[in-house]
Formats: sequence, structure tokens, C-alpha cells
Amino acid sequence: MSQVREITDYLRQTVELGGSDLHLSAWAPPAARVGGNLVPLDDFLMDPETTRRLILDTLSEAQRAALEANLELDYALHLDGVGRFRGNVHIARGAHEAAFRHIPQHIPELGELGHHAVVHDVCTLRRGLVLVTGITGSGKSTTLAAMVRRISENRSGVIVTIEDPIEFVFSHASCLIKQREVGSDTRGFPIALRQALRQDPDVIVVSELRDLETIRIALTAAETGHLVLATLHTVDAPQSIDRLVDVFPPDQQSQVITQLAGTIEAVISQRLIQRADGQGRILASE
Repeated sequence: MSQVREITDYLRQTVELGGSDLHLSAWAPPAARVGGNLVPLDDFLMDPETTRRLILDTLSEAQRAALEANLELDYALHLDGVGRFRGNVHIARGAHEAAFRHIPQHIPELGELGHHAVVHDVCTLRRGLVLVTGITGSGKSTTLAAMVRRISENRSGVIVTIEDPIEFVFSHASCLIKQREVGSDTRGFPIALRQALRQDPDVIVVSELRDLETIRIALTAAETGHLVLATLHTVDAPQSIDRLVDVFPPDQQSQVITQLAGTIEAVISQRLIQRADGQGRILASE
């Protein structure tokens, strides 16, 4: 039986295999998701103390305190020579467990991802709400990053992103890009969105529309002449509209429908589909 390794080794192996995620779970071997399938990285089952040690080794003191208070934590992890990851730590049956999503350092162009030319046109919009939707693991964050890259390279202005956590790190091009992370740079999406409206933005990027107040302010931002890009966890375009409306109380839904009719410019719904030869996945979108 092999000996437990450091988490850096498991993350490096995940990247070398071309994996998208590393999973650490009690009473299971460390496993990477490669091409949609889980691949064990060792032949032993990790006990709760092992998963706890591996996970806590990646956290700062402040992050450990936040985990203890909330029993779960989203954060970004950068390891020199390995890469950048989005981590989610949680408790399951009393044990520390985690999933680490690998974030490529290269921010792709929309064409590299296989998006239709209409998505390029969406990036020329000056105002309105644009949604990138799909299930977990469908590449929403990557598409959003590619859109930010295209906007930044092709127009002048200020882009404010509000993320939880920051995933792709942008360089200033024709645009000045201000990236804010929930938890370390701001207390939450609603307050960050309100403040963003005072920061002379041309484009506001919200990594996820999670709650009523965030959606309300995002709609207001789009109404007042800003381009708002955001992701939403839905399976298709019609469900995306329903989700935004259904979050609100019944007596407010007619007003929200009116706001959406006047602001929404595009809904990009996507998923990743296994290739016929089993070698990776490709984008399907509408």
C-alpha cells in the first residue's frame, strides 16, 4: 500500500493527467476527474484525520476561522509550479472533505472554446444583462472569462468583477479591470454590486447570481446603462428566465418581468459533452 502524499502532489498529478477536479473524501482514495470520469490517484482509503490535515494545509488562519464558523468554505488556491485552483471545503459525516477545480492560467479566446460568432457580437454590447448558464462543471466560468478578455482587448473602459472566489486573473489591456473577491475584498455580492455602481464601471461581471438582492441590483445596473455579465445554474435558456422571476415574491414578479424585457440581451446556455472517442469533452451551446 502506498503512503499518503502531500496535497501539492495530488494537485500536480491532477493537472498532469489533464483533470478538471481533485476530490478528497474520507474513506475513499484521492481521485481526479479526467474527461468526466473519476480516476483514483492512490490505492488507499484516506481517514478523516488525513483529509483534515491535507485540506487545512492549504488554508490561511483567516480561512480556517471562516471554515470553523461556517462549516464550509470557497476559496482560491495558487501553487507555484502547479497552477491555480478553486477550492470548496465542506464537512460530510463529520469529516473534512474538499473539491479543487483546476483553473488554467491561460484565458482562452471564445473561438478556442468553440463558441458561435454571435457570442463575439454579444461582447460588443454597451448595456443590458447577459447570462451564461449551465449545470455545474459546464464551463460557465471559462466562457465568462473569455468574454471579459475579448471586451478588454477591443474597447476602452472599466470592468469591475465580483467573484467568489477569483478564478482567472486578468491583465489590464484596453480596459482597466478591477477584480474583487467576496470574503477578502468585500462582504458579499449585494454590497459589492452597490459599490460597483459608484466606481465608474462600463462592464460589471458577477460570478454567480445567487440571491434576490444580487439579482435586483444586477437588473438595476443593466437598466442604468451598464453591461452586466453573470452566470446562473440552470439547464437551458427558458429555465434561466423562470429562475430569475421565481426568486421574487409573487407581488413583485410582474415588475421583474418588465425589467427583464427591457434589459436582457442574451442567454448563453451551455454544457460539455463527452467526445465520441472518449478523449475529453466538447462544448455544446445555444
